[in-house]
Amino acid sequence: MKYFALTSDAVTQIEKEHGQIAREMAQECVVLLENDGILPLEETGKIALYGNGARETVRGGTGSGEVNARPDANVTIERGLQEAGFTVTTQDWLERYGAKRSAEVAAHRQMLHEEAQKNHMPEVIVGFYHPLGETEPVEITPEDIASSETDTAVYVISRNSGEGADRCDQAGDYRLFDQERENIRRLGEAYRKVIVVLNIGGVMDLSELKNMPGVGAVVLMSQLGVVGGAVLADVLTGRVNPSGKLSDTWAADYGDYPSSEGFSHNDGDVDDEFYTDGIYVGYRYFDSFGKEPLYPFGYGKSYTVFSWEITRVALEEGEVKIGVRVRNTGDRFAGKEVLQAYVSAPQGDLEKPQKELRAFRKTSLLAPGEEEEITLAFPAVSMASYSEARAAWVLEKGEYVVAVGESSRHTKPAARLILEETVVTQQLRNLFAGSGAAVTEISPAQAGKEGAALAKEEVANITEIRLDPSQIACSSVRYQGERQEMTTQRTETLSVQDVESGLCTLEELVAQLSVQEMAQLCVGTQRLGEEADGSVIGNASATVPGAAGDSSAVCLTSRGIRGMITADGPAGLRLQPHFKADRTGRLVPGGGILGDIQDPFDLRGFEESEVIDYYQYCTAIPIGWALAQSWNPELVARTGSMVGEEMTQLGVDLWLAPALNIHRNPLCGRNFEYYSEDPLLSGKIAAAMTQGVQSHPGKGVTIKHFAANNQEDNRYFTNSHVSERALREIYLKGFEIAVREAQPLAIMTSYNLINGVHAANNYDLLQSAARDEWGYEGMVMTDWFTSQDTPMITGTAQERKYPISASTGCIYAGNDLQMPGCRKNVDDIVKAVESGEELDGYRITRADLQYNAMHIVGTVLKVRKGDSV
Repeated sequence: MKYFALTSDAVTQIEKEHGQIAREMAQECVVLLENDGILPLEETGKIALYGNGARETVRGGTGSGEVNARPDANVTIERGLQEAGFTVTTQDWLERYGAKRSAEVAAHRQMLHEEAQKNHMPEVIVGFYHPLGETEPVEITPEDIASSETDTAVYVISRNSGEGADRCDQAGDYRLFDQERENIRRLGEAYRKVIVVLNIGGVMDLSELKNMPGVGAVVLMSQLGVVGGAVLADVLTGRVNPSGKLSDTWAADYGDYPSSEGFSHNDGDVDDEFYTDGIYVGYRYFDSFGKEPLYPFGYGKSYTVFSWEITRVALEEGEVKIGVRVRNTGDRFAGKEVLQAYVSAPQGDLEKPQKELRAFRKTSLLAPGEEEEITLAFPAVSMASYSEARAAWVLEKGEYVVAVGESSRHTKPAARLILEETVVTQQLRNLFAGSGAAVTEISPAQAGKEGAALAKEEVANITEIRLDPSQIACSSVRYQGERQEMTTQRTETLSVQDVESGLCTLEELVAQLSVQEMAQLCVGTQRLGEEADGSVIGNASATVPGAAGDSSAVCLTSRGIRGMITADGPAGLRLQPHFKADRTGRLVPGGGILGDIQDPFDLRGFEESEVIDYYQYCTAIPIGWALAQSWNPELVARTGSMVGEEMTQLGVDLWLAPALNIHRNPLCGRNFEYYSEDPLLSGKIAAAMTQGVQSHPGKGVTIKHFAANNQEDNRYFTNSHVSERALREIYLKGFEIAVREAQPLAIMTSYNLINGVHAANNYDLLQSAARDEWGYEGMVMTDWFTSQDTPMITGTAQERKYPISASTGCIYAGNDLQMPGCRKNVDDIVKAVESGEELDGYRITRADLQYNAMHIVGTVLKVRKGDSV
């Protein structure tokens, strides 16, 4: 057995270089929400540090998004401040809080152990569904304040979340703990400078904090991987000028979000989620319905001041291009600014949001007095809306106003684009009607609400451009018909090497495969059921311990079709950092990670002198939410390249990331992994990450979770009822952008149903939309255990309103690879193809199975390009 891991635990040069890249990335993710002038701090010295994240700094969420980095590489906020030259003078308070937290952690671990024993399941599975909550901070006493001997206090609010459970609108989660509120109030009375730091993975209620006397600065640090404490110190001291911008709208009250009442467990129904907010998600709702946010989408302060002016607006070869001259008018700090272009489309047969983001650009680092000319550009056809009545993307006649600004609420008009007649830009088919057609969606007009309209004098003197309808091409799509069986007259055994050398086609190779071979190729290496080897979710690879799983190598010897190794993400590679094996490659049991606990190694049956230690230390990068707040696709691509380099080093083929589901509601448990409420920003960041990773030969990403996966409670069986238009304009658009711009090697389907059909079994989602309409060329895989009934993970059938996704349905839909796979998946596929009979609601043919196998073998051909690196 060959392992790619290192046999030394010494810090490598690559680790050092990657740590620096991660730090540079994280520096651009920090958002300065409030600052009355106390930041940056003029000097180091004594500082009072409080809050549940001071020592227990959260570097990223839980579940598959967690990265097992080198333990001593994690820079907490306390450590970061100390290494920057500060003396933390509140050790007594930190020790008291630490003791309280340790007691709660110990009790939680005991609960996990007891539940695992009682239910005969691994503790990691119990932990997925019973995550450790936050610990309410201890009281800050007058003695703590007096003994701190400083006029400067930093209070860190931390929140954590993860897959398998949604957050709650309650104290200690979305809201402040009572003791947090009281502690911060006392700091505001006692210290001259009070800085509140948000070490969080998603939006929370800041309405009380924003108006709290004495709080001079609020810094959204987010969760920045292993370098978080160092980066925060960079920002607080002014070594780095924060340039992050919000990727979500922050409401003054949770009830202001249009999905709040019916989201997840809020209404007691986790089986059915009705997307009554339609296209009005995030700022599209707040701006269209005239609802004032606490902080608008795209907002973020700086230590300096920028001015900007529009220098030109033109339509060139179908693209709207806006030239903007940006100047740093401050006199002390260099900085970066983000300019955003929004379009307000005319109201016609289709109701439209008050404005929508169409382009953005971040400047380079501008010194005081320095200026830069940037261009914001977008295709004119991207302004189209989806018409269900026409089954088409449509530019309705009227006036399209382009505005530029620093946030969705702070823009000024740049141009009017005049279209004299309605134009269809792409003729499609409606694909997702189902139960979504019956959802009653909110409407600004029906609600008597109206967003802030542009004053006539604002648009009177701006550039006017007339769009020529005859120059706007209308494209159409050829949808797949009945799949035809692949055949060949070749009698010699064909291999992937023959395809690579041009001696045969991929279709000829696939035509030679037996039903049994193809069924095994379409199912991951079996790890549960009768073939169980003790592996659990997120740790099921034979050659890269801790990786999520492998595809089948059943045809390796006969045809050179090797297995592919997948590793979880998206905050870096999630692998087992330390494992042991003997000289024959036989793995020593143990070494797995659960939180900060490592299972002991079981050396029984091994000669210790023959055992080799292996190490797989990976770099933990900022969470997806933080990456989007950088608004810097170029830097995200560089970070992706860093991940690709680690994949090459450690033998990983496919990274199960990036994740780009929409932040429909702030309580979604996995929002920390996802980017934004906006599909353009999400798609652009995902495309950049994809391009970075895939710049390394043979390395690929897996964009996920496709699609409308916005709820973690009952995630395997929740049914998203959503209109065709909302799906296309909001929930699919980011995936479409990533596919068209970057061609990810793989797509992962989501657990949920969409309008009554499991995403994993949805032909129109996987074939008609992704492949036929967008031109997707890669492989589709399921999320883990989607199509295998595993009660310890999916629950029992008696607990469900909807059935589990069908293995045969995956083959029908073109969901090529089912992970992690079990024997029943293979048997069901073989039985259905060979009998020709319907099984679990689907009838599949040999041609269907060939089609799936072809995508898998095609992806193997792509990853093989990295084998010689």
